[in-house]
Amino acid sequence: MSATSVAPLSALDIDVGSLSLEELWMPFTANRAFKRAPRLLSEAKGMYYIATDGRRILDGTAGLWCVNAGHCREPIVRAIAEQAARMDYAPGFQMGHPLEFELASRLAELLPGDLDHVFFSNSGSEAVDSALKIALAYWQAKGEPGRTKLIGRLRAYHGVGFGGISVGGIDTNKKQFASQLLPNVDHLPHTHDPSRNAFSRGQPEHGRELADALEATIAKHGASTIAAVIIEPVAGSTGVLIPPKGYLERLREICTNHGILLIFDEVITGFGRLGAPFAADAFGVIPDLMTVAKGITNASVPMGAVFVRRELYDTVVNATEAGIEFFHGYTYSGHPLACAAALATLGVYREEGLFERAASLAPYWEEAVHSLQGAPHVVDIRNLGVVAGIELASRPGKPGARAFEVFTRCFSDENVLIRTTGDIIALSPPLIVEKEQIDEIVGTVDKMLRRVD
Repeated sequence: MSATSVAPLSALDIDVGSLSLEELWMPFTANRAFKRAPRLLSEAKGMYYIATDGRRILDGTAGLWCVNAGHCREPIVRAIAEQAARMDYAPGFQMGHPLEFELASRLAELLPGDLDHVFFSNSGSEAVDSALKIALAYWQAKGEPGRTKLIGRLRAYHGVGFGGISVGGIDTNKKQFASQLLPNVDHLPHTHDPSRNAFSRGQPEHGRELADALEATIAKHGASTIAAVIIEPVAGSTGVLIPPKGYLERLREICTNHGILLIFDEVITGFGRLGAPFAADAFGVIPDLMTVAKGITNASVPMGAVFVRRELYDTVVNATEAGIEFFHGYTYSGHPLACAAALATLGVYREEGLFERAASLAPYWEEAVHSLQGAPHVVDIRNLGVVAGIELASRPGKPGARAFEVFTRCFSDENVLIRTTGDIIALSPPLIVEKEQIDEIVGTVDKMLRRVD
């Protein structure tokens, strides 16, 4: 085939003034409202986006909790470009390529406890559904096929696959699809208790006993019917719910006592957000499976993964005498570009000590975000590592409206990107954030809180 020359099209080549917004159906977005007043980004570098109108936007959310090392980092960009020129794709079924094996080995070295096997996906949603399937396959292979029930938690977010929304606990994510959710699912209560824990710094003192609801759930269904419990160590998308002291330890204890698998969804907390490689490290609680995505590639190429204990892998693989042992996977599992990006990202984390940097910034971050106590509308503040949730009182009959106005004003008036979920402002900047930028993010939120009614 003869070589062709096709000029790449970038955002800078597009005439935004004549751009049609109609054809795109945007995810998790009020499409009609957005298209009346769009917020468009065209470039990014370090701690900043560039909007299409030329404004520089300070990123207070690491994109969507995912750009932990900052935007467009040169080692990651170079690794992706070089791999795209060398080999753009390799099939992952009955074939492989060296990068995916090297990445799995590097990740296994980073993992806590006996988590030492890796199954690749393309997102956190896929990682969750993969983990649930692994749990079910494990019990089948172990000769306990009756263990089919999955236990999630109210207010949890585990992605948008049918498995993830079934074990998840956010009603708005479920109601359009409720007729077809997984049947053998139950939920634990959430841990949000503002009457006892409002304005806690770090882990709340009260709520360890909420883990005992798992004992009641086991008594209701029988341990021999339950395959796994899945939770976010820190519930992110629902508004940054920090686990009470002793809560995760108690869940681990109960799962161990009853032979139930414990799955940590670390799509948000993985790769440094809490000042440690994973929340499992930060809390000293080791799950049987762990899901990750987002920070694994610094969000530069989509990728997710499930980390699995050796005993689970061995049980599933050795249960089949010959042939395929686990009938699951994705066309893009272990994609070469994603693997190259992930390896380069791990290198940046290591060489720049970003996990340790997050730990060192955490006290300053805590003081900064808690300075908002007493600001108008603020009813609670929660923080851990370099993440925080600022909960606002809702406007009567208009839940979410007040926080969303703060979000739009921060972006349009002060050039700062924040995130909201309901009436909770969620902040999670890249781990390269400087103290002056923390002050700017928090100061902007404070200013906007004083402007909105």
